[in-house]
Amino acid sequence: MWEKLLRNTAQKLIKQGTLVVELPSGERFTCGDGEGEPINIRFNDASAVRDFCLDPDLKFGECYMNGVLTIEGDDIHGLLALVIRNITGRRDVFLRNTVGRVRTLGRRIAQHNPVAKARKNVEHHYDLSDELYELFLDEDMQYSCAYFETPNDTLEEAQTRKKNHIATKLLLRPGHTVLDIGSGWGGMGLTLAKDYGCHVTGVTLSSGQHRISNLRAREAGLSDNAIFALMDYRGISTQFDRVVSVGMFEHVGVPHYREYFGCLRRLLKDDGVALIHTIGRTSPPGTTNPWITKYIFPGGYVPALSEVMTAIEKEGLRITDVEVLRLHYAETLRHWHERFSANVERVREMYDDRFCRMWKFYLAASEMTFRHDYQVVFQLQISKELESVPLTRDYIYRQSVQN
Repeated sequence: MWEKLLRNTAQKLIKQGTLVVELPSGERFTCGDGEGEPINIRFNDASAVRDFCLDPDLKFGECYMNGVLTIEGDDIHGLLALVIRNITGRRDVFLRNTVGRVRTLGRRIAQHNPVAKARKNVEHHYDLSDELYELFLDEDMQYSCAYFETPNDTLEEAQTRKKNHIATKLLLRPGHTVLDIGSGWGGMGLTLAKDYGCHVTGVTLSSGQHRISNLRAREAGLSDNAIFALMDYRGISTQFDRVVSVGMFEHVGVPHYREYFGCLRRLLKDDGVALIHTIGRTSPPGTTNPWITKYIFPGGYVPALSEVMTAIEKEGLRITDVEVLRLHYAETLRHWHERFSANVERVREMYDDRFCRMWKFYLAASEMTFRHDYQVVFQLQISKELESVPLTRDYIYRQSVQN
């Protein structure tokens, strides 16, 4: 029964490219139009076929992690690209739509994110191991989308360009006070203190990031100008000239958007400017993939621009610029996956083979989603006053060239 259901569903779904599936019974079938290099996969366990049919969004990744779904040549990028190209925009897969509607009903509960839960969610991902992230990130430990002028840029070049691009949009002057919400391992804050002469306060909920950030500040002689606190942004009371947040808004949760932007309005001086850099979707609001929620980012959600704009408008803030970064994160993830793969033996020593497959799936799936689905990065420039930024946006690129 389950093998037949899998075969029928796969053949309805895969219309472009070529997928060859081998079942535990030994039966093989082919899906698609026969074009391109075939992707060959095998289900090694009958229960995996059943589980996959009942909840493919969750079990796809689990089957790969557990080794019951194997791919010829371990071509996880090829398989994910094939699947995502075929399912993007599809509304005719009954089971996926039914399960998706159920998850949508529980979305606000799943994204409820008080301070204690937010801290626990951060610990799940960001406090795994500092060494793990050192194995695949750039030298500055930037764990967010880089800014590529060409795909030939190195990861270090693109991450430096990202920081300068954001700094330019903040219209910084020496002596400005800056709040960095979700300050990571301190790279952005240290750059703003060292290269732009700002006084930076960074906040994070990760104890590992907090420790490393302050250590880096001391080693760079920037402790007086770059201070990193282990706290939630909702506990801050001081006002700042500038507020920046890179790769943190994905963890806020839709029920807290008004609260987030209310805090932003309270923390920003009247003539202040904020820059929010976040993964987003160009499709309507939705839900987080259950595999990502369970294994990678509990409580995380990629917002539609419409959801964010509604909260900003209701809090009386002004949108002064919106930029959509397309494919930049796909290129970033390509670099991360290459570096992770080059160091996979060390990761296996630290954890185990299942963890390695989990992270390979996470990095590859994320890249293919940016390449073939509706996922992008939004950079939102926000102010309280109409004239806090120049009349035109030419300054962004003039300054970026100088940097």
